[in-house]
Amino acid sequence: MLEAMLDTLILNFDRALRALAAAPAHALPPAAAHSAIPEQSPLDADERSRAAALMRVNHSGEVCAQALYHGQALMAKSAPVRAHMQKAAEEEGAHLAWTATRIQALGGRRSLLNPLWYAGSFALGAIAARLGDPLSLGFVAETERQVEAHLDDQIARLPAADHESRAVLEVMREDEIRHGRDARAAGGVSLPWPARLAMRAAGKVMTTTAYYL
Repeated sequence: MLEAMLDTLILNFDRALRALAAAPAHALPPAAAHSAIPEQSPLDADERSRAAALMRVNHSGEVCAQALYHGQALMAKSAPVRAHMQKAAEEEGAHLAWTATRIQALGGRRSLLNPLWYAGSFALGAIAARLGDPLSLGFVAETERQVEAHLDDQIARLPAADHESRAVLEVMREDEIRHGRDARAAGGVSLPWPARLAMRAAGKVMTTTAYYL
């Protein structure tokens, strides 16, 4: 029993370190890798700074997504839902790497508060999972719905010449829509409106703060 608990602790600690500190391990999606035309539309210093800040926000969002899925997988009540969360976390890992790659290319940095975002999101994911699989899956569906709206806003705010970042976010948006659809199909239920409002408020705090820090 103790050995199993230690193995679980070590596994989740390793996952946290990978989400927070690992170097990018996924190549950019093909749509992004071939989208930039730097000799025709270079970014000036202000545009690079703004794009890097926006991608920092999106990277922090992916840190949160990793933590949510890890927490939900850990506390899931059934094996199928646990597998669902683990698979989603693996797919979201590509998003984490893509956003980190773009931050690096733009000369920016990751959020200093990523450990805080991870810890808080992990706790939320674990709590959602303990409320039961339908609510846990519903939490995923609502999260992805709000992320879709967030990415629409981020795409609109990117400098017009930043084709690579825009292509990354567009691919991410398609994946988030699919994840939400899959969660609903797996039995996710609608969350009560106070929960949806609280999630939106928490997301606003994270995105506003990560833009600067």
